[in-house]
Amino acid sequence: MNPTIHRAAAGRGAAVALALCVLACGGGARAQVPLPVPGPAFTRLKYADSLMSVNDRCVITHNRLNPVMHPLYVNGQPVGFC
Repeated sequence: MNPTIHRAAAGRGAAVALALCVLACGGGARAQVPLPVPGPAFTRLKYADSLMSVNDRCVITHNRLNPVMHPLYVNGQPVGFC
């Protein structure tokens, strides 16, 4: 194989990988919106699919939910994480 063609193909592959990373990592932080809940000190998150998290604190450390982390869906309901 011609080395010039091989370098060009490798460059295109790196550009595609970078574009996919930007698309996958860039929009997740703005998809969740914190919602005030009367009573508890923490808030639930409303996700881009319009579902509200079933928990108001992290199931692991019991801290606030992180809006950047994607939820885990259990029985069709989102569970937020820190």
